[in-house]
This record gives sequence, structure tokens and C-alpha cells, in this order.
Amino acid sequence: MFFGKLLPREGNFFELFNQHGAFVVEGARAFMLLVQHYSDPLAREKHSADVIAAERSADKVTAEVNRALHRTFITPLDREQIHALINSMDDIVDLLQDSSEVMSLYDLQHVSEDVIRLTEISVRCCERVQHVVSLLPNLRDQATAESAIKTCEEIDRLESDADRVMRSAMSRLFREEVDTRELIKLKAVYEHLESISDRCEDVANLIEGIVLENS
Repeated sequence: MFFGKLLPREGNFFELFNQHGAFVVEGARAFMLLVQHYSDPLAREKHSADVIAAERSADKVTAEVNRALHRTFITPLDREQIHALINSMDDIVDLLQDSSEVMSLYDLQHVSEDVIRLTEISVRCCERVQHVVSLLPNLRDQATAESAIKTCEEIDRLESDADRVMRSAMSRLFREEVDTRELIKLKAVYEHLESISDRCEDVANLIEGIVLENS
């Protein structure tokens, strides 16, 4: 009991979540620039490096959260919720980097309109994740809790939009792409991009649960 009194009681988990959320958006916007300037090899390389930098920064925040869990006696949220939330957020940035790397490793020759549309949805999802995470410290306020639920619902709708774009893109790809290698490359890129919105939805589902328990 005496040892417990020596340990931090709250930690700075909400601030760390905010930091990570900023890197999620930073990585998503860098990836958007990568897609928009894909035909320019120098710009592509720069924006790819920016995605990697955001992922590495996010990893450091994730590691700090996990360290803080070990040294904090009383946490502001359930420990399992904190662990699941930061790791789900980290999955988003990992997928952004993976998507960038797949495009490079597969030597994708061009980005389709569907890649652009899926990327746009991914960026909007990531921005919504950052926003809803920023609301966590004030969930006991009814208006804030309602705003959090509304934002989670927006993420759910965006994930459904990504599903529809993905199905349409796959259908068009298999009907129209005559180069088998390009078909395989684009299929992998589509799947990675659609998974980004899935991971954002995972964060939304976790936060909906937190809201229900804490509001």
C-alpha cells in the first residue's frame, strides 16, 4: 500500500493520446500528398519519408503509453481500454506506412481514381479519430459525450463509404485492367487502403464503449 502511494496516480494518458492522434493525421496527410504527387518521383520520395517519420513518432508515443501503464497506480480509464486504444490507433499509422511501402515495393506505375477516393476517405477517418480522442478527458460532460458518439458514428459511415468504393474499385479492376501485374498491385493497394478505415472504426468502437462507461 505504501509503495502504491509513491506511484503516479493519473499519468498523462490523455495528452499522449492527443500526441498520437496528431501523428495519425500527419501520416494520413503525408500519404495523401504522396498519392496526389505520385507521378513526381522526388515528391513521392519526400512524402513517403514523411509517412515513415509520422509512423516512427507514433510508435514512440505508443511505447510511452505502455511504459506509463506499468508505472501508474491509478489510471483515468481502464488499463485494458488504454492498451487497446493506443494499439488500435497505432495500427492506423502502421497501415499508412504499409500502404506507402506496398506502392513502392510493387513499383505501382500509376494511381487510379479509386486509390485517390479511398485515400481521401482514409484522411477524413483519421481526422475524425484525432477529434474524438481529444474529447476523452471531458466525457463526463453530457454535450462532450454526445459529440464523441456523433463523431464515432461519422467514422462508421466513412468506413461504410470505403467499403462501397472498395467493392466498386475491385469490380472495375477485374473488368477493365488488362495487365495482370498491375491488377495484382492495385488489388493489394485497395485492400490496404480499405483496412485503414477499418482500423479507424476499431478506435471508434472502443471509444463508444468508453463513453458509455464514463458518461
